[in-house]
Amino acid sequence: MNQNKNELTFLSHGIACAAWHLAADTDVLAGAAGRPCVVMAHGFGGTRDTGLIAYAQGFADAGIDALLFDYRGFGDSEGRPRQDVSFRRQRQDYHAAIAAARCLPGVDPDRIALWGTSYSGGHVIAVATQDRRIAGVVAMTPATDGLAASIQIARYGGVRQVLRTVGHGLRDLTRQLTRRQPHHIPVVAQPGQVAIISTSGAEEAYTSIAGPTWRNEVCARTSLEVAVNRPVAYARRLGRPVLVQAGIHDRVAPPAAARRAAEKAGALAELHEYPVDHFDVYDGPWQQRMLDDQLMFLTRVLTPRTAVER
Repeated sequence: MNQNKNELTFLSHGIACAAWHLAADTDVLAGAAGRPCVVMAHGFGGTRDTGLIAYAQGFADAGIDALLFDYRGFGDSEGRPRQDVSFRRQRQDYHAAIAAARCLPGVDPDRIALWGTSYSGGHVIAVATQDRRIAGVVAMTPATDGLAASIQIARYGGVRQVLRTVGHGLRDLTRQLTRRQPHHIPVVAQPGQVAIISTSGAEEAYTSIAGPTWRNEVCARTSLEVAVNRPVAYARRLGRPVLVQAGIHDRVAPPAAARRAAEKAGALAELHEYPVDHFDVYDGPWQQRMLDDQLMFLTRVLTPRTAVER
């Protein structure tokens, strides 16, 4: 397994983002213009060192470069305020990372695939509709409809829980407007506590995969925009191969919304469903199963055209 992570930075709207580049171990998928590359980032409040490296290493072992990055304001990237989850800015960071990947030595700029999980599983659908050179998309346990996710949160935690979280969001928004320090709430917490995610077992599952740069807090203002983040609206315009991997028992990213996204994406979409909850896919046997299915998809999508013709 490839253990070499080359550290690099790229600029997104003038801010330095930190990334690892894992070069492919084999040229089995190399073409005349170079090797394919997967651009990757984490989901809600996540960092590159939190449960993703095994996926990136799996791609490198199979002949696909991987660029795994931190969003602005997270992990080793620069940017303020820290820990501010803005789906619009994070999509901008994906575009900047794609531009950086296309400049990597040995990488074919026309064989770039996007990979996302949870919140970023929705980002990659939206970003790919805006960059017509993207060759394929992997959306693992994707959050494709923030409104549906908010309704599901209310079902598990109760309307009072949602209202409490929104109250914290309004408090943080007031602090933003008056140029004061952000007010934070946890990403994950125990059921009944204020957090973005407070389903049973979520705190234990997320913290078990957390890397050294991960922090269990985000600016509370993000709770006010989750419901309007609806990548499913882009799916019909995607127009390129996409693998959607939904967890049947997912209590964070509703599987019904993932199914709708795959249906709207049409004939080029593959929908795979697994008997897992949201955090079951970052280690253990289900991580390997997810990776295996991703490699089958990406190998087919990213194989050089000349090799297919032969």
